[in-house]
Amino acid sequence: MATKGNKAKRQAIAPGEEGAIYCRISHVDDDDQTGVDRQERICREIAERLGLSVPAGNVFVDNNRSAWRRDRKRPGWDEMLEEMEEGRIRHVIAYHPDRLMRQPRDLEELLTLSDSRRIMLHGEANRRDLSDPDDRFILRIEVAHACRSSDDTSRRLKDAMDDRANAGTPHTGRRRYGYTKTGTEIIEEEAEIVREVFRRYIGGASPRAIARDLNEREIPTALGKAWGPDNVRALIDSRHVAAIRVLRGKEHGVGSWPAIIDRGQWDEAQERRKFRASRSETSQRPTRFYLLRGVVMCTCGRAMAGNSGRVPEYRCTRRVAVDGTACKRTISAEALEQFTRAVAIEVLSKLDLSGRTPATTARPTADVEADEKDAQKLRDLYEMWDADEMPTGEYRQKRREIEKRMKIRQKQTRVRPVTVLDGIAGLESARHWARLEEAEDYARINAIYRFLFEAVVIDRAASVGNFDTDRITIKPNPLD
Repeated sequence: MATKGNKAKRQAIAPGEEGAIYCRISHVDDDDQTGVDRQERICREIAERLGLSVPAGNVFVDNNRSAWRRDRKRPGWDEMLEEMEEGRIRHVIAYHPDRLMRQPRDLEELLTLSDSRRIMLHGEANRRDLSDPDDRFILRIEVAHACRSSDDTSRRLKDAMDDRANAGTPHTGRRRYGYTKTGTEIIEEEAEIVREVFRRYIGGASPRAIARDLNEREIPTALGKAWGPDNVRALIDSRHVAAIRVLRGKEHGVGSWPAIIDRGQWDEAQERRKFRASRSETSQRPTRFYLLRGVVMCTCGRAMAGNSGRVPEYRCTRRVAVDGTACKRTISAEALEQFTRAVAIEVLSKLDLSGRTPATTARPTADVEADEKDAQKLRDLYEMWDADEMPTGEYRQKRREIEKRMKIRQKQTRVRPVTVLDGIAGLESARHWARLEEAEDYARINAIYRFLFEAVVIDRAASVGNFDTDRITIKPNPLD
């Protein structure tokens, strides 16, 4: 505490001298969340007792602003510092010092100004003369304590978020379209619109066309507003509709809430999103679109992907393996696509879609039941971990194993909305296919392959560079 001698040296307040009020409330739970209106009222009472006048222009407010974050933006604070630097403010009233500062760097900035301007801080319990060494020492302690308190709050919030993610509990916030406010219950009327949006988008419709149609039908968004292309894209990108739990921008596992969209269908929509984005930026447009992406598999069990070299080919993705299991299998992309094209057209020419319903998925009942059992296992695991009946390392390992099983099952869903075949199937399928090629609608062609075929499996070659149809096994999806 300051000594009596030091207190005597403090500046006297001239009658009617102007002062300033600073009010702030954070957007996170501090120990004290006194609202800015109440803070201002208390500070004006302090000013009246001190004999300071506070014009309306001398009230600086940062509502819903954090003073702890190092990248914070506090326009009220910055404006007040400018006024101090110009010499127009010498007395600052705050409800509590932690309303002003929760980072030592902010205090040091204020102390630097005070070296030339002799700033006084006034609060409900005391006041601090920033030119007084004892007061500066006490303030440094108080701000360091406030910073530590904020660090602890941040850690608790992060731990709580981790716990919610481990339990598969969704984030709260604005209501998501298709779900209630909690994000755990489906609103079936809206869920049907979600399924329709995905079917139409995968089938080739643009976000703008989908939004226009929804508005013409007077179907509002979750916030009761009109749809726009960005709303449609956000819905398609939403992991929540596929029950994918996200933590800090990354997938964290399977959510505990019911999914509206199957994971396989969601993945396909993301593939189309990437392709449309690449087409919209011609400078970044890929030189070749591999039509069988996501369909070609190697007999070693790994997917095969298109290469970036001058000779187009599909290569096994197990090309680099430190355990000696690398697979160098390749096959000519052009020859394989021509062969698969012929098979697809033959299947389409014999396909009758009359009476088909545009189902969102055709997952085997056994897979759906297995997912439900695994989801229950995840909940049971979390309860055991939360009750300290299981070590954290063991819990995480078992959780990863279960989530991996679920993810593999969901990604194996290959039967897609029947709408992807609109205008393609039937006796004129060859002509319709040529029309897609002429329009360079490669994403639509890829979606048709995914609909028709579970996988195009490639065996080893008899010799290097050999293309042999005997190497190819096409596994069809059930179409009944």
